Amino acid sequence: MPNVAMWGRALTAMPRITKADWDELDLVSRWLIATRSAVIIMTFTSAAFAGALAYKASAFDGLLFALVAGGLCLAHATNNLINDLTDHWKGVDRGNYFRTQYGPQTVEDGFLSVGQLIAYAAVTGTAALAIGFYLVFVSDRGDITLMLLASGAFFVLFYTFPLKYIGLGEPAVLVVWGPLMVGGSYFVLTGEWSNEVAVASLAYALGPTAVLFGKHTDKLSFDHDKGIRTLPVILGESLSRKVTVGLILAQYPVIAYLIYTGFFHPVMFVAFASIFSLKRVFQVFSRPRPDGPPADLPKGVWPLWFVGVAFWFTRRYSGFFLIGLVLDLVFSRL
Repeated sequence: MPNVAMWGRALTAMPRITKADWDELDLVSRWLIATRSAVIIMTFTSAAFAGALAYKASAFDGLLFALVAGGLCLAHATNNLINDLTDHWKGVDRGNYFRTQYGPQTVEDGFLSVGQLIAYAAVTGTAALAIGFYLVFVSDRGDITLMLLASGAFFVLFYTFPLKYIGLGEPAVLVVWGPLMVGGSYFVLTGEWSNEVAVASLAYALGPTAVLFGKHTDKLSFDHDKGIRTLPVILGESLSRKVTVGLILAQYPVIAYLIYTGFFHPVMFVAFASIFSLKRVFQVFSRPRPDGPPADLPKGVWPLWFVGVAFWFTRRYSGFFLIGLVLDLVFSRL
C-alpha cells in the first residue's frame, strides 16, 4: 500500500530507517529514498527557472517543459544511484563512511543488492534517455539538443569518478546546474540559445555549488583518507568555508547586474529578502567544524553541519528567487 507520508519525508529530508522499515515500504518510497530525492528539488528549480524565462519570452510549451523537467530530475536521480554504486564498488562507503551516517546507502545498509541497485539505475536512466531522445528526434532543435543530451550523460556517468576525485566535481555542478540545465532547457523550450540566460543561470547555480562545497567540507577528512581529492580536500577546511560563503554571496551581484542590464525587472530585488537568513550562514561558516554534534543541534542532523546550513539557506533563497521570477513575469507583461 502506498506510504504517502514517507513520500513527503523522502522529498524533504534523508529518512533514517532500518531494514525492517525498508521491507515494509512501497516501491515509490524505496525509489525516492534510494535516489536521495530531497536534493532533486534543486534540479527542478533549475528547470522551473528556464521555464519562467521561456514564458517571459512568449515561447513556453507546457508539454516540452514537463518533459524537460522530468528528464532532468530522472537524470539527477540516476546520477545519485550511480554515485552510490560506484562508491560501493570502490569501497568508499565501507567502515562508517560519512555517506552512511546521514542517510541510507541502500547497498551498504543491505536494503538492496548490487543487482537491484543496478536495476534501479538502469530503469531510471533509461527513462531519462528516452525523454532526451524524444526531444532530439521529435523537436526541430535536434543537433544542439543532442549535444546537450550527450553533455548531460557525460556528467551523470563520470561525475563520481573521475571528476570528483580530481577536484572537478564542484566546477561540474556549477556548469550543470547553470548553463547546461537552465541554458539548455531554455534552448529546448524556445529554440534559441541565449548568453544572457546562461549568465542568469549563475544566479541560481551558485547555490547548489555551495551546497556541494559544504557537503565536501563536512567530509573532508573522510575523503582525504580515501584518496578522493575534492576541492575542499585540496584547499583545506578554512579556505573551503570562505569559498562556500563566497559562492552564496555571489548570487546577489549576479541578480543586481541582470537588473542593471534590464534582463530582470527591479522587482527581482525581492530575492534579496533572503539576506536576512545569512546570519546563520556566517555564524556556522566562521568557525571550524565541531568534533561532535552541538547540544542545540536537532536530533538526526549530525554529521551534516556545513552542508545542512548551506542547503537550508539555498532553499530559502530559492523560494524568494522564484517569487521574484513570478513577479518579474507579471511586470514584464504589463
